[in-house]
Amino acid sequence: MFKHLFGPVPSRRLGMSLGVDLVPHKVCSLNCIYCECGATTILTTERKEYVSYDEIISELNEFFKNNPNPEYITFSGAGEPTLNIHIGRIIEYIKQHFQGIPVAVLTNGTLLSNPEVRKELLLSDLVLPSLDAANDVAFRKIDRPLKDFSIANYIQGLIDFSNEFKGEIWLEVMIMPGFNDDMKSLDLLKETLLKINPEKIQLNTLDRPGVIENIRAASRIELQNIIDLWQLPNVEIIAASAKRKENQSFRKDIENTIVETISRRPCTLEDLQNILGLHVNEINKYLDVLDADGKLTTYRQERGVFYQFKK
Repeated sequence: MFKHLFGPVPSRRLGMSLGVDLVPHKVCSLNCIYCECGATTILTTERKEYVSYDEIISELNEFFKNNPNPEYITFSGAGEPTLNIHIGRIIEYIKQHFQGIPVAVLTNGTLLSNPEVRKELLLSDLVLPSLDAANDVAFRKIDRPLKDFSIANYIQGLIDFSNEFKGEIWLEVMIMPGFNDDMKSLDLLKETLLKINPEKIQLNTLDRPGVIENIRAASRIELQNIIDLWQLPNVEIIAASAKRKENQSFRKDIENTIVETISRRPCTLEDLQNILGLHVNEINKYLDVLDADGKLTTYRQERGVFYQFKK
């Protein structure tokens, strides 16, 4: 069992992906209302050694001694990977020692205004940043950054990185009805997306209960209406998560363990992590499938969102 690697897990966008988690749960530069990993516990833009370089390299070497190559090595997890000062060195090591495996970085993009961060990501093959709003009001309501964080710098960082990066950028936009789907917000987003000019723009929405109450997912029709409004050639809706069940790595024993556990008593994501010993991102893949199959019900208490098997 690895401490900082998880999977490979079936990813919606990247196939069989080996996850590399560079920060503890949940250190992030945003506290997004929709985050499936829960509320941010340490909200920061400070870069430092949250996890040591040697620990990550040791786990990667151990994994590749005993396992076939994944389709991607993906820097993701339960926080913002670019907060770790070693991300550039680790990408460089992967490129030198595990050639032929593409490297992807899932980032909220907030640190791309830092030239050093942009430089550290240049060796990766694919970067998947996010941008949920192009105006400060919607951005602060959805992504809840630090008080002094500048959305103008955020957007400029994405533009600068797009101009410097030779790989592909797939930019994710999380559509939250009532927050960023009004005409003014969508028009400003389109204008900003044209400046960033990513290879793909991927519309997403809420999968399961978010961090706060009274938010809902956008319907497929609402997402398609945004595509029709924007009239851009490179916009797509991210595929339904239930298809993960068709992947050969989907394990019925894990699904059954989750079902048996939440049938006995409701559990939070953190509870399931402690019981199963799996990374939260991996557990989320199974919760997605159970939810899509109509087998989950949820409710919120002070300790968080509880998952229960629907009898």
